[in-house]
Amino acid sequence: MDDLSGARWRKSTRSSSNGGNCVEVADNLPGVVLVRDTKDRDGGTLTFGPEAWAGFVRLAREIGPVA
Repeated sequence: MDDLSGARWRKSTRSSSNGGNCVEVADNLPGVVLVRDTKDRDGGTLTFGPEAWAGFVRLAREIGPVA
């Protein structure tokens, strides 16, 4: 997917509001989930398939927060 202009970004619910580690996710485009660093939006975008992203989220919920 080359055209990401329609991506609607939202801040992850697990991101803190104190300027720490924050990511944004766009999951409104067909067949793709995009992830980027909130503090470096032009620094690159990770691209996942919907199934891979769902697996990641499921595992992250199982593991829980990492100190």
